[in-house]
Amino acid sequence: MTAVRIEALMPEHAEQVLGIYQAGIDEGNATFETQAPDWAAFDKAKLPGHRFVALEGNGGRVLGWVAASAVSDRCAYAGVVEHSVYVHPDARGRGVARALLDALIASTETAGIWTVQSGIFPENTASLAVHARAGFRVIGTRERIGRHHGAWRDVVLLERRSPLID
Repeated sequence: MTAVRIEALMPEHAEQVLGIYQAGIDEGNATFETQAPDWAAFDKAKLPGHRFVALEGNGGRVLGWVAASAVSDRCAYAGVVEHSVYVHPDARGRGVARALLDALIASTETAGIWTVQSGIFPENTASLAVHARAGFRVIGTRERIGRHHGAWRDVVLLERRSPLID
């Protein structure tokens, strides 16, 4: 197995990152979105200090990405972010998602962020499992929260509270 390198997500990764995002969308169990945004919209929505790519070996192939967004502009929520993590279909099962989550957790804890949250479809058992291993806990399920391709979908809410914040 080729080594995986974690680096900051940069504009030069845009095409591959958005391709991986679209692949996850197309599989149907990653998001309510139906189309990946263009780079400008993606870049604007994601916090610069909290987005990373997993690169294969010494090459530049992007295996996956993680990025966080602010949940609110209200000061009470300054330490709360929502994240997404996506792995290329042929790179799954190699620890890529866990390495990306670890990088995100390190960056958010350094920044004083106390909660990292996400919503995951219950059918996405691999994502639920890797989040549990990374210290996330299920806080509930939003039942029939939205329609996706004509069907109601549930979303499992997860969070990781930083042990560094009291």
